Amino acid sequence: MLSRRAILAAGAAGLTAGLAALPTLAAARKGFVKVEDGRLSLDGKPYRFVGANLWYGAWLGAPAAFGDHARLARELDKLQSLGVTNLRVLGAGERSPAKVAMDPTFRGPGEDYDQTLLTGLDVLLAEMGKRGMKAVIYVNNFWDWSGGMPAYLNWTGNGTWFQQGDPAHPWPAFADYSARFYADEKANALFRHYVKTLVGRTSTVTGKPYRDDPTIMAWQLANEPRPAGSEAFGKANRPAYDAWIDGTARFIKSIDANHLVSSGSEGDMGCLGSEACVVESHKTPAIDYLTLHVWPNNWSWISMTDQPATYEAGAARSRDYIRRHIALAKSMGKPLTIEEFGLIRDGRAFAPGSPVTFRDRFYKMVFDEVEADMKAGGPTAGVNFWAWNGEGRAQHADAWFKKGDRSYVGDPPQEEQGLFGVFDADASTLAIIRDHAKAVKSI
Repeated sequence: MLSRRAILAAGAAGLTAGLAALPTLAAARKGFVKVEDGRLSLDGKPYRFVGANLWYGAWLGAPAAFGDHARLARELDKLQSLGVTNLRVLGAGERSPAKVAMDPTFRGPGEDYDQTLLTGLDVLLAEMGKRGMKAVIYVNNFWDWSGGMPAYLNWTGNGTWFQQGDPAHPWPAFADYSARFYADEKANALFRHYVKTLVGRTSTVTGKPYRDDPTIMAWQLANEPRPAGSEAFGKANRPAYDAWIDGTARFIKSIDANHLVSSGSEGDMGCLGSEACVVESHKTPAIDYLTLHVWPNNWSWISMTDQPATYEAGAARSRDYIRRHIALAKSMGKPLTIEEFGLIRDGRAFAPGSPVTFRDRFYKMVFDEVEADMKAGGPTAGVNFWAWNGEGRAQHADAWFKKGDRSYVGDPPQEEQGLFGVFDADASTLAIIRDHAKAVKSI
């Protein structure tokens, strides 16, 4: 008889895939990022990078009215000029009734996937390949701004759907609801079909199967998957969460043995505040490296309304958070990427070029920690700041995204356009990113 854990693994990622032997990474293939001695490497040398989040890249690349190939090329050229060589991008999106969700999306509840957006991803990868950039592609989302896990639950009727921020369902109700996904077999069957289609895809631009494309650095299970919001639900849900991470990572590797796989976790702030939770859920050999997100405003370490008075203490907590997770990665023998971090503008402004005094200090602090660990031979491979707004601009006076908007920025629809993202007009921040890129290149 199977144990409860095995049953959960079967439900979350498919019994055959979840329990299959792990394929061996095609280590000898030129141009593919791999893991060697607890660090990322590329063609026999340490792979270190400065990166950005560009979740909307496939939307820009799409050959449709909502796409903008010319802008995509300009944004990539600008990022390349800053020294950015790695982009974390969204390769999924599920139709959702949420008011702040993306539209169009890669899929609805059926198997009629949006070929225009998939072509947009082909275009994005081809353009990145021309520039020598690497992509981390996440294939689900814990939050509902792209549909994500709540959309799958809505399709399977697993509980009463509600959107994030609904005052009738105060925190942590949304996180507990979204986390039902891991043990929902019907939802995961839908998810796995899409993952199989995407990971097994052949580019319509290059003619190359995704599994053979060295532009892809890694597949990522989801954006910020959490076992729960509350301790009570999380304790019961942890076996399903751990099994889903292991089983889904193995499922991806059974389709594509050439690329790395990561979870998309925030670290212990996304794991019930527990380092043990991070270790247990990421000890599987199917997860190649650890990920870390650092959000002092969202975590109430630095006040949204009084940043000057709270910055120093919050920055110190953020520095400690980074150092603790570097030590954790080292103890596990796995590389680490800080793939999201950000801070609001001065006075919670949104306009391009508005003051970013504290954000610049925060970026410099994160970059200093990364450079120090790289110089010490530590596990940190790079960072992806959140996020690149580039030439995108809010289209409405209140700075909120509305369905039908096409001037995409890095701030997703769940927040004001310009809150965290870096515009092409933010000269001081661009200079800090450029200097960091030069420092990383010299290490």
